[in-house]
Amino acid sequence: MTSDAPVISCKNAWKIFGADPEGFLKTMPEGMSFEDIRQAGYIAGVKDVSMDVHKGEMLVIMGLSGSGKSTLVRCFSRLHDITGGVIEVDGQDIMKMSENELIEMRRSKMGMVFQSFGLLPHRTVLDNVAFPLEMRGQDKHTRRARALEVVKLVGLEGREDYFPRELSGGQQQRVGIARSLAIEPDIWFLDEPFSALDPLIRKEMQDEFLRLQQMLNKTIVFITHDFDEALRLADRIAIMKDGAVEQCDTPDQIVLNPATEYVRKFTEDIDKSHVVHASVLAQAGATGEGDPVDANQTVHAMARLLVNDGREMIPVARDNAVIGAMNRQAALDILLGQD
Repeated sequence: MTSDAPVISCKNAWKIFGADPEGFLKTMPEGMSFEDIRQAGYIAGVKDVSMDVHKGEMLVIMGLSGSGKSTLVRCFSRLHDITGGVIEVDGQDIMKMSENELIEMRRSKMGMVFQSFGLLPHRTVLDNVAFPLEMRGQDKHTRRARALEVVKLVGLEGREDYFPRELSGGQQQRVGIARSLAIEPDIWFLDEPFSALDPLIRKEMQDEFLRLQQMLNKTIVFITHDFDEALRLADRIAIMKDGAVEQCDTPDQIVLNPATEYVRKFTEDIDKSHVVHASVLAQAGATGEGDPVDANQTVHAMARLLVNDGREMIPVARDNAVIGAMNRQAALDILLGQD
């Protein structure tokens, strides 16, 4: 569930690497390409990015290696200082924060999970999870109680006294997630957290992650290079190339209406029927006869009905209220492919 209030607001953000990035940005000709910038001796890790992340939203940022996705997320938390533009967190310009203000923001508002689990090998599961609370200065009883709570939340109850070497890769990842959750962050950054896991454990962790998000309703920025993973998890997807955001939209719109040729190539092998929902096909104000379909159903889930139903327009309902009607042929074109 999301709200319209942006938790993170990014306006014309640049992160340029090189000898004098600030000076270069000030004198750089408008419209300079990534390659032109590279030939001038600089790298545009983030290139003129403007986007908002809303409360309770799961924004998935994806792209190939070197596209700038990890750099952008590090700019969101000011692990990287941006070269130009503005990034605000809860209305505060993070580039104007003092070091102490930044530390407090990260401690109180932000949780981070990375691909490498980063567990302390000489500490138990419980002690690993409690570690950020120890760094915060909480007393032993309070941090133990909170650590036990989140260990149970991620499904590791009974393994509190295990050491990392005694856990599977998926279990180690759960410890990393629990440790991040222990500080009760409002904003959660996850940088390819499941990419080192085998496919079965990866799907299990995705399921677990969706369950946690349904319970906790965090604001999440999740990095992946796996489009199937993005489609499973995202409220919106931002696709990056050469430091720039090519398109940021819902999964349905990304696959139905790719904004650029690059995005189209990203989505061309995706089975759209598994992604597109009835709500997206519903035409507001249009009417249809008979029982409605649920707005949250995918075209694939409606396959039998679409093939056998004779109606031209099928009503679509959300929470028992009709929101419009979808054209059956349009849905069939997505299911079967257009001639």
